Amino acid sequence: MKVGVDNSKLHGELYAPPSKSYTHRAITIGSMSYQSTIHRPLLSADTEATIRACEMFGANIEKKNNKLEINGIDGAPHVPEDVIDVENSGTTLRFMTALASLTNGVTVLTGDRSVRTRPNSPLLEVLQNLGVDVFSTRNNGRAPLVVKGGLKGAITKIDGSISSQFVSALLIACPLTNNSTTLSIKGELKSKPYVDITTEIIEKAGCEIFVDKNHNTKFIIPAKQSYDLKEYTVPGDFSSASYLLAATAMTGSKVTVKNLFPSKQGDVKIIDILKQMGANIHWDKDKGDVTVNGGYLNGITVDLGASPDLFPTIAVLGAVAKGTTVIRNAEHVRYKETDRIHAMANELQKMGIKVKEEKDRLTVNGGNLKKANVYGWHDHRIVMALTIAGLIAGDTTVDTAESVFISYPNFFEDMRKIGANIKVVEE
Repeated sequence: MKVGVDNSKLHGELYAPPSKSYTHRAITIGSMSYQSTIHRPLLSADTEATIRACEMFGANIEKKNNKLEINGIDGAPHVPEDVIDVENSGTTLRFMTALASLTNGVTVLTGDRSVRTRPNSPLLEVLQNLGVDVFSTRNNGRAPLVVKGGLKGAITKIDGSISSQFVSALLIACPLTNNSTTLSIKGELKSKPYVDITTEIIEKAGCEIFVDKNHNTKFIIPAKQSYDLKEYTVPGDFSSASYLLAATAMTGSKVTVKNLFPSKQGDVKIIDILKQMGANIHWDKDKGDVTVNGGYLNGITVDLGASPDLFPTIAVLGAVAKGTTVIRNAEHVRYKETDRIHAMANELQKMGIKVKEEKDRLTVNGGNLKKANVYGWHDHRIVMALTIAGLIAGDTTVDTAESVFISYPNFFEDMRKIGANIKVVEE
């Protein structure tokens, strides 16, 4: 699908979509409980993949009136009758690989072309250390993956520099083993707020995970626990809201985004980033309302070690800000749905912006965005970022636009509600 985007001024109010990260974890942990109700879940391509995978492990999940009613599997996943296809969801792949290690049989997991390029070796190595027979069919650490159950607790380490999803997957599975587990993180734990989200829901479900006070990257996971996530309400998603907030600031508009309450999401950082860049932004934390009222944007330096999903948004903000924006500590962004550093560098250059791409960073020199036909790289976050760039450039076409269904199915509809000139030009 291609969308055409033209110059726009925005106004009004919107509700932020529910958090994809919280929804993935709530569905997974709710399915490992006996019974669970998940309120306000995000139903997108990625989270639907998690629903289908959990059902293949034996859960029964019904969608009713903006909630999910789950009859779970009480910590004992069944051996799936077929291959689990996670489509484009890396989170689903990593979480379900760990859950597959709890079965008493063999599970095969695969996904689309993008997922089959994403690395999993750190997770596979730790699972092997924990007694699981697991391997990549192509012997390169990438899907398709074959997992034979047998997870046992032990003392082990994992590389935290590629993806926090590996750590989250283990934290979800290990409380259900017969032996306690001590998991230490080698190197810097990237995207740590996503691990905090995982532990928050695990604890909400009645399980315990202890963090060694002397080593904040060492997790002690007691064995023989059980999940009981009776009810859970999914908060709004700061990752998805970042496009709405950035678009408002870039176009000198006034918009209020609702349902954004304080949480452990790392992408809450977008509010401070916009303030630092000069946007007029106010967050009423009690009401969950974030209001942006224009502002004159200046370039800044941003560390995205903990908030990688903001990368495309900040790259576009840097393109319209005065001066230079440096997005650093971002090498792990290269291992997402696509290499997002390279993708944003490539597309912003098409739009007349000078950039410098380096291994772990992107330097963006603010300028005048020019109309262009840009490629969305089949990546939902690239598509949404380029769409808001088009609001400034005008007469811009973004392809692979169907990718927004991965995390924000109503993105174009919501943007139009607040005045964005966006239309589908090719199905």
